[in-house]
Amino acid sequence: MTITQIRAFYLAATLGSFTAAAEYMGLTQPTISELVRKVEDQYGMALFVRRGRRLVLTTAGQALMPWAKRLLDAELGADSALTALSTGEGGTVSFGILKNANYYHLSDLAAVFREAHPNVRIRLLGQNSFEVADAVRNGTLEAGLLCLPVPTEGLHIQPLMRHEILWASSKPERCMQPMRLVDMPKEPLILYDARHGEEDPTRLQLTQQAQQFGVTLEPDIEVESVDAAMSLVSRGLGDSIVPQAVAQSEHFPSNIHVTTLECPIYDTFALVRRENWELSPIAAHLADLAVSMLLNKVSGEVA
Repeated sequence: MTITQIRAFYLAATLGSFTAAAEYMGLTQPTISELVRKVEDQYGMALFVRRGRRLVLTTAGQALMPWAKRLLDAELGADSALTALSTGEGGTVSFGILKNANYYHLSDLAAVFREAHPNVRIRLLGQNSFEVADAVRNGTLEAGLLCLPVPTEGLHIQPLMRHEILWASSKPERCMQPMRLVDMPKEPLILYDARHGEEDPTRLQLTQQAQQFGVTLEPDIEVESVDAAMSLVSRGLGDSIVPQAVAQSEHFPSNIHVTTLECPIYDTFALVRRENWELSPIAAHLADLAVSMLLNKVSGEVA
């Protein structure tokens, strides 16, 4: 059965005639009659009997009636939900955000968006870039901000800007000049994003460079957050890498010194969505807002 056949049956039953149903749907009476007849032929059962000028449901018609109502209610609900989402009057939008969003002035994203769209529910998931890419690919998230590189299969990636990664140490002599790869292992190495390890885009770049120079980098301490890593560096337990935005924050420990890397690496920020997939209007607005806030408030070199 098609939705048009179900609608023709339901309207004929509730309005009492094929003629009334035809007027309601903007079709001819023979067309409505034919739509109902095809359902009757498919199942070999009559849905109506005529009592004078009025249609009366048979047992089969009575059995079909509640299911027809549920289907048409669901269609109406789906239409209302999508209309609300497209106009910004309701629905839910899911977006992946940078794990260290507060360092990139994105912590106000939800508040700014909510002020413009008070009836839209928001899910902002701050995850590792690898997880954001997977969530967008499988449809859990509509879009997101992440750092490259990530596996690109099934994704449309729009690079936005890049921010340099620095070397951090509590020992000033370790930061007197750009840090060379061969000198990195001379102090214990502390790395963050322990859960994803070498899948983390920043760690992946560092490891690949080290391999090119024949240097093996094995972290002595792994933690999950950059804040935890900087706390350990501040206590003199080792050196680490740190995003420039974190090093420039007012809460960065004053006893940690930073320097550039002799072979620079960068966090390259990008907006990602599924390949050949158009965002809903409200999701596109949230994505545009996130990109605008990132580019307007974070200084960096355009990728």
